[in-house]
Amino acid sequence: MGKTTLIQDFALRYEHRIFLNLERSEHSNYFNNTDDVKLITEALFLANRIPADAIGKTLLFIDEIQESPKAIQLLRYFYEDLPELHVIAAGSLLEFAMRNVQSFPVGRVEFLYLHPLNFQEYLQAIKHQQAFEQLQQIPVRPVAHEILLKLFNRYAIAGGMPEIVKREVEKNNLAELPPVYESIWETYKNDVEKYTTNDTERKVIKHIMDTAPYYVDARIKFQGFGNSNYRSREVGEAMRNLEDARIMRLIYPTTDVSPPIKPDLKKSPRLQFLDTGLMNHALGIQSEMLGLKDLSAAHKGAIIPHIITQELISLSVQTNHKPNFWVREKKQSNAEVDIVVAHKGSIIPIEIKSGSTGTLKSLHQFIEASEHPYAVRMYGGVFGVERSVTPGGKPYILMNLPYYLGTKLPEYIDWFIDNNRL
Repeated sequence: MGKTTLIQDFALRYEHRIFLNLERSEHSNYFNNTDDVKLITEALFLANRIPADAIGKTLLFIDEIQESPKAIQLLRYFYEDLPELHVIAAGSLLEFAMRNVQSFPVGRVEFLYLHPLNFQEYLQAIKHQQAFEQLQQIPVRPVAHEILLKLFNRYAIAGGMPEIVKREVEKNNLAELPPVYESIWETYKNDVEKYTTNDTERKVIKHIMDTAPYYVDARIKFQGFGNSNYRSREVGEAMRNLEDARIMRLIYPTTDVSPPIKPDLKKSPRLQFLDTGLMNHALGIQSEMLGLKDLSAAHKGAIIPHIITQELISLSVQTNHKPNFWVREKKQSNAEVDIVVAHKGSIIPIEIKSGSTGTLKSLHQFIEASEHPYAVRMYGGVFGVERSVTPGGKPYILMNLPYYLGTKLPEYIDWFIDNNRL
């Protein structure tokens, strides 16, 4: 899968490389037989015919480390006793495995989170260098709009799972990919079941994974989720387990219009899937999406906000950050803005929809409550900045961004605010 290939490519920078896969008993035995990391390293160097004085030129890669809680615990001693040895560990569902670790090496392990490919990475994977270079231009040039939108639509349909993108490059035919989607999804289901503690928990998680794709178009309630008889506590616990596994994320609203953005955990969240392509496959809508020039209407308008949220999540590789959306819940005047992001002492509202600016009712409510005049709309049209006035009479500046600029959003907000004043 993606993480293993990525680290194997990185390992080429080293003179010596040791690769372990702890799903294999002959590799996990190195950690089962002793707690002394110096002895473990000596045995590994001996088995791989690496000179003892080459320790600073060696990378130790421990793959599938979730199979050995003891190996996770010993990472601290590699750091403390053998600081010159470079160690990378990777695994799936590590948050589950770490529950069985008696003493986790806090402060001695640097975390990096690997996500499905975002649109920038997708362009590099399909070797469309010209489109990638055009995406780096701020603001984007009009001549690049049609090709970037077409490529983004393809990406939004297929998703960013590395194996899917690899096969798409090889075959250039989405019709051949359903077995790959099924294999990936079934693997996730089977892996999660390993960490369930009882039959009820297993059934609830299975139910959620089978039904969740149908509920990404609206905020959810835990009680009776997916037309079930499961209680709020059961569903909530299962949802949080799936969030720990990063298979699904709970995106919570905020009511703040000035920093800091505080998620309101008492309000109903939205569901965010691991990958939009997997979700599209589960919904069975990929073939009909291929015929759409603008995907804003796909699956009740939920697909584009979902993929853009996925793009923003992909930018957080060293933290577990999630974006939030904004709500105002009052009698006869509810409002909801798709995404809000903090920027230099302000919260910038981002609405994701096509149509005229007159339909931006929730965005206008946010602007009227905010102390600044900046707003962003992401849509299927061309890039542009316009000045407008809310129904309440407040002047504001709106930046219209094409959907394909999700990963560039922080840079565009910088440019927008630096170059536009009322």
